[in-house]
Amino acid sequence: MQRAAHTALYDWSQIVGPAVIRRCLKCRATLQQSSRAFSVIPPPRDSEEKEMLDRILRVDHAGEYGASRIYAGQMAVLGRTRTGPLIQEMWDQEKKHLEKFNEILAENRIRPTALLPLWNIAGFVLGASTALLGKEGAMACTVAVEESISEHYNSQIRALMEKDPERYTELLKIIKEFRDDEMDHHDTGLEHDAETLPGYWLLKNAIQLGCKAAIYVSQRV
Repeated sequence: MQRAAHTALYDWSQIVGPAVIRRCLKCRATLQQSSRAFSVIPPPRDSEEKEMLDRILRVDHAGEYGASRIYAGQMAVLGRTRTGPLIQEMWDQEKKHLEKFNEILAENRIRPTALLPLWNIAGFVLGASTALLGKEGAMACTVAVEESISEHYNSQIRALMEKDPERYTELLKIIKEFRDDEMDHHDTGLEHDAETLPGYWLLKNAIQLGCKAAIYVSQRV
């Protein structure tokens, strides 16, 4: 049996020829490489690039973490209302964003911001307190936060495009995808009466001021 199997293999190789075998082995190696986990960011060239990428990923992780906690707070108040499924849908997307950044940070040994415990509480309180104003309050909060996150993602996209778009292709793809999701959430908030909340512009500006402060410190702490 062993001799027969060996002969069959020998006959097959003679039929297809060595060039075909080499191509098959090369394809197999390519498939094996593509199936491995790989980083979405390139190995930093120097300490300056590492610091830049660390800041980007640290603040993006913090932003998605805070957004997830905001939706958790909204669900705690409005989860059993007709608005609950809509909030849950947006929250599920934020969870996926957060999971991806968790993977990237772990893969590249980048520490998250030391302020995560603060964003845990602050995010939940913001989500719950605005939800207590009703559906319109929750949607106003969503518009304010998602607009801030989208603008920050856009600024990162511009910076990376100016530096080297080919080098940061994978990271740009992720940021653009998540930016588009945040803009969808923003538009959803507007479609569900966010602007009808009394004092909408005052609340929106106050939340966005807080978002800017959170972005600033999360990059550095």
